[in-house]
Amino acid sequence: MASADSAETGVEAPGPQGPLKGTLHAAAASNAPVVLIIPGSGPTDRDGNSRLGVQASSYRLLAEGLGRRGISSVRIDKRGMFGSATAISDANNVTIGDYADDVHAWISSIRQKTGSDCVWVLGHSEGGLVALAAAARDETGICGLLLVAAAGRPLGEVLREQLRANPANAPILDQALSAIAQLEAGKPVDASKLNPALLPLFHPSVQRFLMNALSYDPAQLLAKIRKPVLILQGQRDIQVSEEDARRLAEANPKAELRVLPDVNHVLKEVTSDDRAANIATYADPNLPLAPGVVDAITEFVLAGANPN
Repeated sequence: MASADSAETGVEAPGPQGPLKGTLHAAAASNAPVVLIIPGSGPTDRDGNSRLGVQASSYRLLAEGLGRRGISSVRIDKRGMFGSATAISDANNVTIGDYADDVHAWISSIRQKTGSDCVWVLGHSEGGLVALAAAARDETGICGLLLVAAAGRPLGEVLREQLRANPANAPILDQALSAIAQLEAGKPVDASKLNPALLPLFHPSVQRFLMNALSYDPAQLLAKIRKPVLILQGQRDIQVSEEDARRLAEANPKAELRVLPDVNHVLKEVTSDDRAANIATYADPNLPLAPGVVDAITEFVLAGANPN
């Protein structure tokens, strides 16, 4: 059997000012279904890593796992970042709609390169919202959606819950909640008056993106989707809750909901409620994906690719 790395090649799609770049992990069969992996929030690269403390390599591990099960994948760098740095001059000057445009550019390029009739779109975390926005606009070329650890509520609700969940945020919580409300109203926040600890979240450079992202309701988008949908959620996820997954499922009764025990936000196995142990997995690229993650995605994709 060929090694996992031997199946990988660089691929690209047209971006607004320069190419978008990614990695194709090709399964052995020429007619293998293809999954497009949309990254989560912030400076997250095609492998699922970020300079903000995430080195779990979840997307690379997912691509390798799917490849072993006969499913090809393309994992990508977002416009303005990493390999896609020349696609736009300012990586922060984006909207969810811009990222949705890039999804369609990737779908067209993947179909042209592989000959596939359609592409499965997997969105992880914030990537789930991007996948929903892309499909709600136009389902052409999309086999179905795979929403993995994706929020089911508007971003403002999720941010409030995350901030309140960490006791260390108590001194800055009121200021953070006020900033979220202001951005939801479409008004920029004066960053000079913020506690420095809040600047990474509310920096002026990202406020335009935040105002746009806060305007979306994922469940409302999912209600419009006609293609097959898998909602995959881990019960040890400390960023997105099972409640989010169930809200998504309620919005589209035809969607399939899979809730996996002992799986966290970066799709690693966690067997306790110890928050520090959970977060430690974010920095371990050698830790395999949790049992059941690749299986759930594989079963859904292959069932959709071979309905009979």
